[in-house]
Amino acid sequence: MEQETPEWIPAEHKIGIDLGLSDFAITTNDAGESVKYANPKCLSRSEKKVKKAQRALSRKKKGSKNREKARIALAKKHEKIENQRKDFLHKLSNHITDENQVIVIETLRSSNMMKNHKLAKAIGDVSWSEFCRQLTYKAEWKGRTLIKADRFYPSTQLCSACGHRDGKKAPHIRYWTCTDCGTTHDRDINASKNLLALAE
Repeated sequence: MEQETPEWIPAEHKIGIDLGLSDFAITTNDAGESVKYANPKCLSRSEKKVKKAQRALSRKKKGSKNREKARIALAKKHEKIENQRKDFLHKLSNHITDENQVIVIETLRSSNMMKNHKLAKAIGDVSWSEFCRQLTYKAEWKGRTLIKADRFYPSTQLCSACGHRDGKKAPHIRYWTCTDCGTTHDRDINASKNLLALAE
């Protein structure tokens, strides 16, 4: 059905969003509030049930009614995982676009990152690209400004306190201290603060 796009009231805040795996999104707004949104890990939470359904399907005789029942059971499990993921993404993208007038998000190349076989399953499960897609069209609907940072922008390398570039950090380093001003940073919150700075 056709529906008119509602008129949205301008929001108060600007926000920077850093994306990750342990936490799905780490945000900081211009009021200085930082929030971490946990990764729901929809696939990994249901992985045992999916594998069990896949084994049950493989044991059924091809062309039999029991195989068709097993195929439908497996498809329903995958559908449930997809629905859980979409529900999380829609709720979070709505929350962010409702409360923020300017949204800055990092640009990730998921296809390149998935070449790392240790992380490929987790990256596929987290659905960063779908989240960015939802933010894009919802920002347009609601009259928000969405800024996508250059993919080479060093958000994790810059000190958000003094601007000193402290070099690349290994993925396991979650906290670091700026060698120039001595400020200790949470890696992800610092990155979201640097992304927020692009909104100004």
